[in-house]
Amino acid sequence: MYLCSVKKKGNILNMKKRIVDILSDLRPEFDFNENVNFIEEGMLDSFDIVSLVDELESQFNIKINGIDVIAENFSSLDKIEALIKKSETA
Repeated sequence: MYLCSVKKKGNILNMKKRIVDILSDLRPEFDFNENVNFIEEGMLDSFDIVSLVDELESQFNIKINGIDVIAENFSSLDKIEALIKKSETA
């Protein structure tokens, strides 16, 4: 049981690191480890979101539904992670 929970935690941390790496490649001038709203702080705009969707789909082998491509779903690491998980199960 413990080993399973450690592995799951590692996968979550790995996913967040991969998301941060993608965001940092897209907009290297920002620190995406900060606990801020990426949209409200001007860290991501609509053009960035389109590029991000393409990269997330490629990196995580998922398909993000068009109705899920709204700014709110890209406002934080947790929201992006939740979107990826939702898209994995779709």
